Amino acid sequence: MTLGNLSITQTQRDHIGQIIADLSTSTKKPCLEIENQKIFAHYDTAVINAMDFSADVFIEDTNLITAIELKSVKPNSGEMKGEKQKILEGKAALFRKFPEKQIRFYMGFPFDSTVDTKNESITSFNKFRFLGQIINMNKYFDSNETLIASDLWDTLSGDVNTMEQILKIINAVSTTDFLSKYQFLNENSNRNNLIYKNTLSEWYLMSELKLINNDVSLKQNIKNDKKLKRYYNKTAFDSKGNYNMDRYVELKKHITK
Repeated sequence: MTLGNLSITQTQRDHIGQIIADLSTSTKKPCLEIENQKIFAHYDTAVINAMDFSADVFIEDTNLITAIELKSVKPNSGEMKGEKQKILEGKAALFRKFPEKQIRFYMGFPFDSTVDTKNESITSFNKFRFLGQIINMNKYFDSNETLIASDLWDTLSGDVNTMEQILKIINAVSTTDFLSKYQFLNENSNRNNLIYKNTLSEWYLMSELKLINNDVSLKQNIKNDKKLKRYYNKTAFDSKGNYNMDRYVELKKHITK
């Protein structure tokens, strides 16, 4: 999500500049609590435009805003200073836009590349070890500003054991007969075949299974609607191999409850 046209106060900008300067010279160590105190305040000073920035993930809950910048497990050298400034400005601007909500802005890493898979679970992580191998990471970031592996995936899903669930699905799909099953599922004439349903279940394609299980009511409700017929006649996957979610979203509206 691009978060443009937001504003901060001059005092917030000055505090951000000082925080970055102190971290750059190692005068101070990163401290999320202290930094938040400096930027999460309603200063009676001039309002200026915040720097344009984006967040890969933006979640708005009743009392909380969560923004996450997703990174590879090996960010570019020298990237941390700029990322820190971007996140500080982002938090300051979001605080002004959502003054009644808590603001959290993280840097997220999908897995811990330092895990020894022979002795550790692939879904585990050691934050101290992982962050320590990224150049200047600990110089600019408090460990509480980061989400790694299962912490990240559980935050994204709002559930637990999300990473384990994702890997389970990947392992179920990534088999030697993947291509033949994919081609089978993408042939509409197979929809009434019991194997079709079973394969959807194996691949955890529950949205498509819902359409198949409600095929009779779908056909009754679609009738002669040309637009809906076109959606119905689309294959399960598009030309790039992506699941046709737009088809599911449109057709599920016409399932008789």
